[in-house]
Amino acid sequence: MAEHKNLEQADQEVVNKAVGFWNAYGKKLSIGIAALVILVGGYWAYGSFVQAPKEQKANEEIFMAESFFRKDSFNLALNGNAATPGLLKVISKYDGTQSANLARLYAGECYLQLGEFQKAIDQLEKFSSNGAKQVEAKVEGLLGDAYAELKKNEEAIAHYKKAGTLFPDDQAISSEYLFRGALLSEMSNKNEEAIELYQLLKEKYPRTDKGFVVDKYLARLGVVR
Repeated sequence: MAEHKNLEQADQEVVNKAVGFWNAYGKKLSIGIAALVILVGGYWAYGSFVQAPKEQKANEEIFMAESFFRKDSFNLALNGNAATPGLLKVISKYDGTQSANLARLYAGECYLQLGEFQKAIDQLEKFSSNGAKQVEAKVEGLLGDAYAELKKNEEAIAHYKKAGTLFPDDQAISSEYLFRGALLSEMSNKNEEAIELYQLLKEKYPRTDKGFVVDKYLARLGVVR
């Protein structure tokens, strides 16, 4: 018990940095891949004369919610105000559109930032990446964060592992989520699983920030070069 407590204390700075990683880069990634989500799913939406007007209207109404999101106004992004609808309104009013689907991703992130972790999970699990692996990896990582905050470590580790292996071209994100999964495994006394994830990180992403320090974490688990 004392050893486990010491491990948690020793790694608090690392954990804080892991949490801070998403706070620093998450919104930029969200904004950047929003177009990708719509592009992947857009063919179906705009291929229908019935769906297209609904999609266009949904696009117009999500615009201000996205603006609030960029400004870290998460409550306004979710609920809107007297002048503009929020993400939750877009989801309920325009269900079936790509904009409503994208609103679920934004809403999940808003709830995560507001500390409403189960609501974040509920929205993120209903989001569809439409086959875009980079987007799917992002969502899996967010789900890992939400489950970790709820102390549901097994679920969190599973999502982190998936997030770290879905889109290997993005080395920064993949290595970050593999590291989170490994560290959480270690803190949960799942040392074999932790070693597996640390070694995968070392093998696949040796030149990333986490790749440069992973030997230290392997060494304390008894694995040396």
